Amino acid sequence: MENLLEVSNLRTYFYTAEGVIRAVDDVSLTVRRGEIVGIVGESGSGKSVTAFSIMRLIEEPGRIVGGTVWFAGRNLLVLSEQEISRLRGNRMAMIFQHPQSTFNPVVPVGRQVAEVLEIHQSIGRRQSLKQAIELFQQVSIPDPERVAFEYPHELSGGMAQRAVIAMALACCPDLLIADEPTSALDATIQMQTLDLLENLRRRLGIAILLITHDIGIIASMADRVVVLYAGRVQEEANTRDLLTQPLHPYTIGLLGAIPRPGQPKGTLAVIPGIPASATHLSTGCRFASRCTARERYGLSICTQAEPDLILVGENHRVRCWLSHPEYRLHSPASSDLPGVQGNT
Repeated sequence: MENLLEVSNLRTYFYTAEGVIRAVDDVSLTVRRGEIVGIVGESGSGKSVTAFSIMRLIEEPGRIVGGTVWFAGRNLLVLSEQEISRLRGNRMAMIFQHPQSTFNPVVPVGRQVAEVLEIHQSIGRRQSLKQAIELFQQVSIPDPERVAFEYPHELSGGMAQRAVIAMALACCPDLLIADEPTSALDATIQMQTLDLLENLRRRLGIAILLITHDIGIIASMADRVVVLYAGRVQEEANTRDLLTQPLHPYTIGLLGAIPRPGQPKGTLAVIPGIPASATHLSTGCRFASRCTARERYGLSICTQAEPDLILVGENHRVRCWLSHPEYRLHSPASSDLPGVQGNT
């Protein structure tokens, strides 16, 4: 399939009094038409900053300092503000983490969705509101005519999230970026929201870049997965391969932290240490200080030089010395790492 989005060597830094925060540091990824690609990682790994960079929504003290973002044949990073504004909300749209904060609190939600149509498709006020109500029907909002005239604070979290999705879909975008779309919702509404996104992908052929810290969501939704840690891609693979044959110790740790039905109390794996600081990054692999596999095999190279992201199988890439041809001693399978037995 054709690549709709191609991100290459993207770097976004924040210049603060404490130093330069390299939030996104040489990230590359692709999204094909009609595909769901998941970006997963702990808080602070660079997931949301990657999304905001693609949408050109980075504000001071942040700056996109390098790389390219090609969307439908255009490099978004060289477009004028007017040109990128015509694309945002039109051919590419974003669902943010907190749905209530997306809306203007003093304007009815239906009118706000209608304004997107008026701006990007030059539709009249009456017709745009009619289409907004139809969009509410498409995302299964009950009594859409009533909801269209309600204010954001009158909507439940799940209803607000559906209204946000309706707004994002208003102009039938080619790409939808969903940044932690279920983080503020309870479990039942989470599943309904994810089912809605999957149904829209199948019915409309929309490509989705799905950003989450939840491996379980990735397992149920994504075709491919990109694992981020400290602003760098650590592993990338088809979802099935990543879940059944993870190679990077960080990926294995994330999978080991997923609760399983019937799992004995106290056996949930924990990744040791604390996430790397994006301000004070050490030499070598960014995960080295937390890596039990490095300690097990006694690899000194891990703290001396950072490995490249290498191809180790069909569509499977990993940034780890344990998988590097020069240093491969033994694949870091789940059985080799304490606390991760049987979880992959």
